[in-house]
Amino acid sequence: MSRIVILGAGISGHTTARWLGKWVGQEHEIVVVSPNETWNWIPSNIWVGVGEMTEGQVTFPLAPVYDKLGVVFKQAKALSIHPEGGDAADQPYVTLEYTEAARAGQSETLTYDYLVNATGPKLNFGATPGLGPDEGYTTSVCTPGHALHANEELQANIAAMKRGETRTFVIGTGHGMCTCQGAAFEYIYNIEHMFRKEKIRDKARMVWISNEYELGDFGMGGVHIKRGGYITNGKVFAESLMVERGMEWIVRAAVKRIEPGKIHYEILDGSEHTLEFDFAMLIPPFAGQPMKAYGKDGGDITSELFAPNGFMKVDGDYTPKPYEEWHKDDWPKTYQSPRYENLFAIGIAFAPPHLISKPMKSANDTPINPAPPRTGMPSATMGKAVAESIRDMLGGAAEPTHTASMAETGAACVASTGMDLFQGSAATMTVFPVVPDYETYPEYGRDMNLTFGEIGLAGHWMKYILHHVFIYQAKMKPGWSLLPH
Repeated sequence: MSRIVILGAGISGHTTARWLGKWVGQEHEIVVVSPNETWNWIPSNIWVGVGEMTEGQVTFPLAPVYDKLGVVFKQAKALSIHPEGGDAADQPYVTLEYTEAARAGQSETLTYDYLVNATGPKLNFGATPGLGPDEGYTTSVCTPGHALHANEELQANIAAMKRGETRTFVIGTGHGMCTCQGAAFEYIYNIEHMFRKEKIRDKARMVWISNEYELGDFGMGGVHIKRGGYITNGKVFAESLMVERGMEWIVRAAVKRIEPGKIHYEILDGSEHTLEFDFAMLIPPFAGQPMKAYGKDGGDITSELFAPNGFMKVDGDYTPKPYEEWHKDDWPKTYQSPRYENLFAIGIAFAPPHLISKPMKSANDTPINPAPPRTGMPSATMGKAVAESIRDMLGGAAEPTHTASMAETGAACVASTGMDLFQGSAATMTVFPVVPDYETYPEYGRDMNLTFGEIGLAGHWMKYILHHVFIYQAKMKPGWSLLPH
């Protein structure tokens, strides 16, 4: 019997655990390690952040779900990886620290035959002074708790507007190298929709601030989409949405520091500016979780397994080279460590070999460019591919058997622009492939038959239905494996 340890129970880790539980759970031991006792459908946190959903509607306890498959669940966080074993064990192992109340602070050594790093991101609020809900002056929707706090702050501002006061709302990214603009994109449209519904839209100044070179970049180097039979670029699509709703936007911006009611930012020409606000929801930059790695002799090999940003290096090409020489084949395919064949990293935990959007620096040498997105559908695709490979390697395969390169797979995104069963809307977009492939698709880098976008009430219904479908699937209810992942 082999033991497969999965660090993290987000979209990618939970996907891997579910499929391995289904395929090999009777013959092998599967252990999931997560510091959180609940699973969170993160895309719906934005609805918690506007008071349209409760925390209980976007989360559920993990332990009972894993019990159904016989998967062992440990509420703990990983501290270090020992891929060659060492003093504590002859075989590879990880060290854990429990986070559940009954065992908080206790440690454990857990050996493994296969290890999947799906720890997701560290929300690096500390990269920008004054950023974040805990030690700063802005809100967030990255976790259910953050979203609840954001809604409290939002409702206080709505009450002020109903009294006749005006308010400035700033939504976007809180650092020059953020990713995941999508969550902020959804949030600004949802609060604007709420203001119109409450008949207080005229009391709100709404400002989008982002590190994108142009609106609609989303860390993918921009995108052209087919809409209504015509091909248009993402910039026109995104700008039209904001113009229609009377929003302002600031792009090519790196937020440098935040004080109460003031955002200080720099733009690409090197000039620095201040934007006053009453309410701000800014997404933080991501970093890898703070894990260490050690060799058999106890020597620190963290820099060999992880990139400087804390994400794990896998089978991509990390050779430094000019932007013009970056290639689709640089991107990981199997997500296997080049040093240890029984070690994988998926979802946000793997290190991208380079940006997708062109790297930019201000006149002051400040990096201002989005990091590559790899949440949602790409994370689930990676999770299933790695589960398939481990299943086959357990059966005798000498190497990974399945791939999920972001240069060969697509993504679908349904971004809410207003929560209402009859007057809501959502922007529905598909992109194929995520990483542009100009060899196969020389004009736009993507297959325009599979890359399109629309906005309307149908999109809202689709997002609302998918919310329930994916939670149903994540709970592994009857027929879950037949549903899209």
